[in-house]
Amino acid sequence: MNADDTPAAALAAQVTDKDPAVGLRAVLELRRLLEELERVHVDNARDQGWSWQGIATALQVSRQTVHEKHAGRRKATGKESGHD
Repeated sequence: MNADDTPAAALAAQVTDKDPAVGLRAVLELRRLLEELERVHVDNARDQGWSWQGIATALQVSRQTVHEKHAGRRKATGKESGHD
């Protein structure tokens, strides 16, 4: 696969497209990608023993924000014990 054939390269091309429909679809895909990246890395941090405060500090948000966004999801999947 050529570096220009990657999903990231395709998104980069779409973001700068003059057609609003193409550009807005790219924004949607970037938003989805960002949410997935955050989920993966929050899970990784918690699995490695990071506190909610440590994660919040790294993301530059409040502890409450990150906890409300991710703790329930982790609890539902059995990854969160309810401490911290």
